[in-house]
Amino acid sequence: MEEPQDEIQEDAADDLFDAGLDTDGDDDAGSWLDEAQAAFGLPEPLPPLSLTPRPYQKGALEAWAKANGRGVVVLPTGAGKTVVALMTIEAAAVSTLVVVPTIDLLHQWHDTVCSRFGLKPEDVGMIGGGFRARRPITVITYDSAAMPRRDLSDVGLLVFDEAHHLPSASYRTIAERCPAPFRLGLSATLERSDGRHDDLSDLIGPTVYEQNPETLARDKHIADYKAKRIYVDLTDDEQILYEQLSANYSWYMAANRRKLMMSGASNLFEALIRVAGHDPAARAALQAHREARMLAMNASRKGDTVQDLLRQHQSDKVIVFSEWNSVVNDLSRRLALPAITYRTAADERRDILTHFRQHRYSKLITGRVLNEGVDVPDANVAIVVSGSSSAREYIQRLGRVLRPKPGHACLYEVIARGTSEVKSAARRRKTKTESSASTAGA
Repeated sequence: MEEPQDEIQEDAADDLFDAGLDTDGDDDAGSWLDEAQAAFGLPEPLPPLSLTPRPYQKGALEAWAKANGRGVVVLPTGAGKTVVALMTIEAAAVSTLVVVPTIDLLHQWHDTVCSRFGLKPEDVGMIGGGFRARRPITVITYDSAAMPRRDLSDVGLLVFDEAHHLPSASYRTIAERCPAPFRLGLSATLERSDGRHDDLSDLIGPTVYEQNPETLARDKHIADYKAKRIYVDLTDDEQILYEQLSANYSWYMAANRRKLMMSGASNLFEALIRVAGHDPAARAALQAHREARMLAMNASRKGDTVQDLLRQHQSDKVIVFSEWNSVVNDLSRRLALPAITYRTAADERRDILTHFRQHRYSKLITGRVLNEGVDVPDANVAIVVSGSSSAREYIQRLGRVLRPKPGHACLYEVIARGTSEVKSAARRRKTKTESSASTAGA
């Protein structure tokens, strides 16, 4: 008689988890696993997952299991990190808390857990944004989980989405207060500017599995893509002003280097920020630096380049990213295109994204608000008009065009020649994430 499919899948998940933990011949390990599942086990078995994992997703689960159910998985945006988490929840079979950074993700995760496991909405808990329902499997925001009075004593598995948020002073207490024996972190890139990403090894576990976009694109798991830098010149007036502002900043930094070095800050720019609080000259230098940076990012000829690129990609779905909301609004007005910033009302943002998903809109302009934490409909072209030097931001924006699709995806970076943007672009791309890049001389 043929064994029921759900029992086969359930047994397979158990076998994989037990094999990964390597409990054979180790009574202590087997006893520890039994105790963990006895203490935090689900009241009822989960229905089988309605999905077919890709080979690398299986590999991620196996690596996590071999690390005794503690570790971080790093995959590009669009590569299915959520699937790895769902497989982990199924394999561990213990009470689970999925921790997410935004309200948008709170709803997305709740809907995904329900649909993939075939559960009713009321069977999966949700805490945050006015929701307070706790269930054996619950999705919660970082802010809600970090509340001092939040009881986390009954959690067997902690899943941290966008795990790079966890090491912050306010959020790390979630991991420190919770006794969960099983922990999984998910991220497209772990890098933090403060260096605290190293703390993830203690808070969650080591990085147990990682795949880069080139490998997944080669194997057709995500879209093949091209990255291209396009350089534009400042106008004569912009160039003169940029050089004046840069000279003012550089002169102050050179003349006061010794004083800044003695401030106790970790670097000279941090020292400048500290000193600017009580030194008018330092404050003027900081303002000059900011204005020069804004001038480069908002160079007037970038708008012409964006318009040319949109003309080239008339039939494509395009997202234009800018670091500054003022640029988002200017481009939106100039090109008569929908825009989303952090000021956009939730219902308006939802309508814009729905229209983009339904192909009623094919172009969208946005700021940093769509970098992470929002289910952005698929696009095949991204144009970065301005951005920080953060490698994470680059990977997040690249990820918006990497979901599997026929043909190539494209990422354009529009950079003001001869400005600090050139160095920022180089720093954020030191991640070996490009399969191809076309660069012009600066």
